[in-house]
Amino acid sequence: MSVLYGKHIILGVSGSIAAYKTPLIVRLLVKKGAAVQVIMTEAAKTFVTPLTLSTVSNNEVLTSFTNEEQEGSLWNNHVALGLWADAMLVAPASANTLSKMAQATADNLLIATYLSAKCPVFFAPAMDLDMHKHPANKQNIVTLGKNGNILIPATSGELASGLEGEGRMEEPEQIVAALEAYFLAKSPLSGKKIMITAGPTYEPIDPVRFIGNHSSGKMGYALANKAAALGADVTLISGPTSGNSLHPNVSCLQVTTADQMLHACLQEYEHSDAVIMSAAVADFKPSKTTQHKIKKQAGLDGISLEPTIDILATLGKTKKHQLLIGFALESTDAIAHAQQKITHKNLDAIVVNSLADKGAGFGYDTNKISFLATNKEPVHYALKPKDDVATDILLHLKEMFDAQ
Repeated sequence: MSVLYGKHIILGVSGSIAAYKTPLIVRLLVKKGAAVQVIMTEAAKTFVTPLTLSTVSNNEVLTSFTNEEQEGSLWNNHVALGLWADAMLVAPASANTLSKMAQATADNLLIATYLSAKCPVFFAPAMDLDMHKHPANKQNIVTLGKNGNILIPATSGELASGLEGEGRMEEPEQIVAALEAYFLAKSPLSGKKIMITAGPTYEPIDPVRFIGNHSSGKMGYALANKAAALGADVTLISGPTSGNSLHPNVSCLQVTTADQMLHACLQEYEHSDAVIMSAAVADFKPSKTTQHKIKKQAGLDGISLEPTIDILATLGKTKKHQLLIGFALESTDAIAHAQQKITHKNLDAIVVNSLADKGAGFGYDTNKISFLATNKEPVHYALKPKDDVATDILLHLKEMFDAQ
């Protein structure tokens, strides 16, 4: 899936014959998972209809400061639009619109939104040969670049006038590729391969019963989804969970037992740049598993248990280039126990939470953690949603990558 998945994109369409290409731009963006809001100038309606762009974007197309169908009673808030967007793309950008952008002439919704945008702004010029090379137009393009806007240069080719030369808007596929390249380069974890474990393990007693725990996997899934959104190549190794959604860029391996999770981790470990072990792996498993369901009437004297293999310690012993981050759920002396685990298991960091903290631990949508990195003071966080906790952890990971 594309790095554009989940991104909010404003497409500004101005009056140029190249506007006929904008439905394809919208379709490509939507196909890559972006939400697209189209804003058109009045002149753009001459070349492509709002109905067409509304159909392909699945959103109402905005053309003026107020909603015309509501007799001007509803304001199209350009400030809110500018804050909503992760990127704004002006394509085609006519000579007139380029001039208004450069001079801050906010006489239409497109320009007012551009001036309110807090996001990166891309612009793809489209006009005839002599218009494109006119010194005034060239100066406007230079001005926009100095103001931090990103030029998608016009190409050479056949123009609407019948002339051949520079001024043709770049093709939709290349415009969308330019946005993808930008976001990929800006993604904090771009190019990093990260393995994450999540959920519980179930250790079978018989074909229908098992030893397990109450882990929901929510923390691990939040980490995987956030890491993918930040540009990482993510493999999630998940024990049995339900109700957790997954980012399309995450590869998920489903396992059940601790032994299966160990096997999956060892397969992925060598090629990983970082590993975050957030799974609640069972510490013990039955020494024997019966092939048939144990009948209640037959009774059961007891279940003999043996330790499972410590996956985190196993990875720590064979660690080479990887950054290895563990998780620890404690009930007493959480920080002291976590510090010991960093040393004994050869970790680079550990995330600690305590059963004593209300709203933290298994099953909650929130968590309260401390982050302990090797030879550094613990960083303590307040209770917050697990999506935000995932962001905190991954920002620490980014700092650790930067320090390598």
